[in-house]
Amino acid sequence: MTLALPPLALYVHLPWCVRKCPYCDFNSHEREGALPEQEYLAALKQDIADEQAAAGNRPINSIFFGGGTPSLLSPGFYEALLSYLAGALSFADDIEITLEANPGTVEQQRFEGFHAAGINRLSLGVQSFNERHLRALGRIHSGTEAARAVQQAQAAGFENINLDLMHALPDQTPEESEADLRQAVALAPTHISWYELTIEPNTAFFRAPPQQPDGDTLADAETTGFALLADAGYQRYEVSAFAQAGRLARHNLNYWQFGDYLGIGAGAHGKITNPAQGEILRYRKTRLPAHYLAEGGQRRRDAHTIPADQLPFEFLLNALRLLDGVPQALFPARTGLPLSHLQPALAQLRQRGLLHPDRLACTPTGLRFLNNVLAAFQG
Repeated sequence: MTLALPPLALYVHLPWCVRKCPYCDFNSHEREGALPEQEYLAALKQDIADEQAAAGNRPINSIFFGGGTPSLLSPGFYEALLSYLAGALSFADDIEITLEANPGTVEQQRFEGFHAAGINRLSLGVQSFNERHLRALGRIHSGTEAARAVQQAQAAGFENINLDLMHALPDQTPEESEADLRQAVALAPTHISWYELTIEPNTAFFRAPPQQPDGDTLADAETTGFALLADAGYQRYEVSAFAQAGRLARHNLNYWQFGDYLGIGAGAHGKITNPAQGEILRYRKTRLPAHYLAEGGQRRRDAHTIPADQLPFEFLLNALRLLDGVPQALFPARTGLPLSHLQPALAQLRQRGLLHPDRLACTPTGLRFLNNVLAAFQG
């Protein structure tokens, strides 16, 4: 089989935050004093210059500024960076450019500056509107500040806004989870990410786990939440993503459909397809901000080719999160492997009613047991 070049996106990591949250396992570092904006901008420019060959002539369909807390950096920083990126890379005419922002780190004027810089989508890390739960999660904002941030962003001209919300929070009841969703829906964002709090290694919660709702309580909260969001016009299109019509997150869809993405910034990850070599490469950049700055953004770390026997799992780990899955033809196009490479697991899972017969997609039962479905494809 011949590998085809998939669509291309760009991820930019901004590693600083005000305070490290107890559940966070991302590459984020509490800021100490003023941020080195100009030094980091120079390093990112060098980083993207080194990635231009991998981009080739492909247009960038989406950019995602993630962190950390990207909204800590100034609108001027993003204006300068986006201007450079537009000259170094080819932008799709309808490019989606998302900035992660946390309530408590932005105000009306700052939102206006981000919008003027060319950012056209915001992802606000609300997590909860409940004061008790916000304190338990180590968030620096209140529920009132979260609601105000959404309204300020809308007033600044942002028409495409995602709200990040968590459930299965310490001692959270289904009623409290529902109240969070109702408040989110009332603010009319175009997209809601509603996901379960999971305890990850190397976090404060892992060292001292909080008491989370039991399985039955969690199931009740999810059933209520899914129905509430559907009634409000939010389509569940991925395990934890809900969107109004036409507002699916294009950057995330590229991940789930096994597209390519450049990764720049401290600790950023990337994935690049190389048809000439018949390989798919994953890489990660230098993690610590001080080291990344010292290297001028030039080093690529931990680059490796995905082994052929791991490609089915890696592809399906993403694709099966989508409720509609993907066409079967996407597997050979994105991996270079024939569909027969998924046998006999594919046939067995279909026989058990866990996968659809004509698409790479879970049935409702398969989605409830997604980890078991994926385990069948591990090499």
